[in-house]
Amino acid sequence: MKKPITVCTGGLGHPEGPYELDDGRVIYANTYMSEIGVWDPKTGKAGAYAHVGGGPNACMLGSDGCVYSTQTPNVGAWSAPVHRPPSIQKTNPSGKAEILVTEADGVKFDGPNDLAFGPDGRLYFTDSGDWAPETKPHPGRIVVVEKNGKASVLEELDHVYPNGVVVEPDGSIVWVESYTLRVVRRRPDGAKRVIHTMPEGHIPDGLKIDANGNFWITAVAAGGVDVIDRDGKPLHFLETGGTILNCVFGKGGALYCCDMGPFDVTGAAMTGRLIRVDVGVEGMPLFRGAVG
Repeated sequence: MKKPITVCTGGLGHPEGPYELDDGRVIYANTYMSEIGVWDPKTGKAGAYAHVGGGPNACMLGSDGCVYSTQTPNVGAWSAPVHRPPSIQKTNPSGKAEILVTEADGVKFDGPNDLAFGPDGRLYFTDSGDWAPETKPHPGRIVVVEKNGKASVLEELDHVYPNGVVVEPDGSIVWVESYTLRVVRRRPDGAKRVIHTMPEGHIPDGLKIDANGNFWITAVAAGGVDVIDRDGKPLHFLETGGTILNCVFGKGGALYCCDMGPFDVTGAAMTGRLIRVDVGVEGMPLFRGAVG
């Protein structure tokens, strides 16, 4: 299916992990610029929310008014000019960024990717490592960060590149695996099940949950978003064009998507865009928490 698309802003470098703030502005990780970017629908202008160094890969607002983001220093062949360790970062409203955590259970992170707060206020994220589908250098992990900042590995995964992650109201964690094309649910009791396998060529990257519990999964190379119900049944495909990396629901039935533009992992191309698609669907309210 097709829906009206509005280009909010362009000239971005590997934009990822968007999030709508309470005032309607949309923040996103502008990876190749080493910053959290922001777009204001009132003015139509975009700029830097905060310069954080490294390679931010996703961001979201906490209950303390701070922005939490994942830090991964490498994206394919690109390396951040101002190094930050693979970590979770916290940026206060004044723009000051701090590294919160760099390891879990004594193991340093390889490359944190996407993150989500759960209904328990804890922070969950995927540690996927470097994107290298031919060599698959890093195993994957699902990590949880307690409110006091202590991190632990919730799930040790194979070399599957866990990517987007969401948390359901009952505390179940759902993530996508870019190498295997799988969508996996982990219940609060630790039981896991593959609920869906994406079609060939539909490499999953990010995902969000709508108000009915359906999953909207960005398909990087397929130029759109696959929608499945909570049990994994395919519902429809939203055609957007571009190279869609991640998404978030906004007010008024909007879906904001980060479009990388022509696929580039060198950092040379600044052709990314933030787009708005009027899907007429409300998102599940995202949980918030705080660390530290």
